[in-house]
Amino acid sequence: MARRLAEVAKKVGVSEATVSRVLNGKSGVSEATRQAVLSALDVLGYERPTQLRGERARLVGLVLPELQNPIFPAFAEVIGGALAQLGLTPVLCTQTKGGVSEADYVELLLQQQVSGVVFAGGLYAQADAPHDHYRLLADRNIPVVLVNAAIEHLGLPGVSCDDAVAVEQAWRHLTSLGHERIGLVLGPADHVPSARKLASARALAGQLPEEFVARTMFSIEGGHAAATRLIDRGVTGFVCASDPLALGVVRAARRRGLGVPTDISVVGYDDSALMNCTEPPLTTVRQPIEAMGRAAVELLDAQIGGRAVTADELLFEPELVVRGSTAQAPRH
Repeated sequence: MARRLAEVAKKVGVSEATVSRVLNGKSGVSEATRQAVLSALDVLGYERPTQLRGERARLVGLVLPELQNPIFPAFAEVIGGALAQLGLTPVLCTQTKGGVSEADYVELLLQQQVSGVVFAGGLYAQADAPHDHYRLLADRNIPVVLVNAAIEHLGLPGVSCDDAVAVEQAWRHLTSLGHERIGLVLGPADHVPSARKLASARALAGQLPEEFVARTMFSIEGGHAAATRLIDRGVTGFVCASDPLALGVVRAARRRGLGVPTDISVVGYDDSALMNCTEPPLTTVRQPIEAMGRAAVELLDAQIGGRAVTADELLFEPELVVRGSTAQAPRH
């Protein structure tokens, strides 16, 4: 019992005495705190006291495309923690290839009468993907927040890392090291964050040869395949749209007998877990996950509370983290 009190108190950020008052049905605790304690019980896997079981937990869907890329568990941790502090219980929905789709999850969440849904890295970022399930949520007046760039005309509030600034930071870093043949490894052509990164690179380069731009799937294998093509075209500096793509570039360089960073410099994007433990440690552009996740939850909570929020996109500033995968351009 003492351990349960301590764990719940730590999760919510209140005293053990406050948790005890909630569990014993005592007065003197705000409704928001009471809901947060009950939600923390659910999240930590503890049964509610018998007299509190009739109260339904306020559920929020958290829809992610995958868990292989460490950036998505990182967002889930921040968003889930912030939801729990508000007395909201996150329901994690992860897509699997050939399995449950985003639209299927939305149907499921509507059946569960969720209070709202947060999407991170979903189909809203792809212009050619189906989007009817977002309109369904809007028609039902279900609060929704999108994390990272969406296509236009969805009219849903969102928080994004500034893709243009991210590429500018990576590009200027590589040019300062003397790299003249800089290539981009991006997601599919209809992927909005990738399109924004490409537009930024074109503005910086003035003349960016199309053969220096590779579009691929977001994976280490995708990065490897794309880098192989760009290395053949003489690219020495790589700006990548994710950290797994950047690790694929490193792998491709090594398979060619090239050194990173002696022959090839690589910049990732996200600064997801363990990127400082790779060999070499990865230079990357860090997304402010904590600030973005908390802002997403604040936007959702405002909507749940009936307050109007703007559908404008909140842009957050990234930060270049220089490590060992970038160095002076080779002199040939």
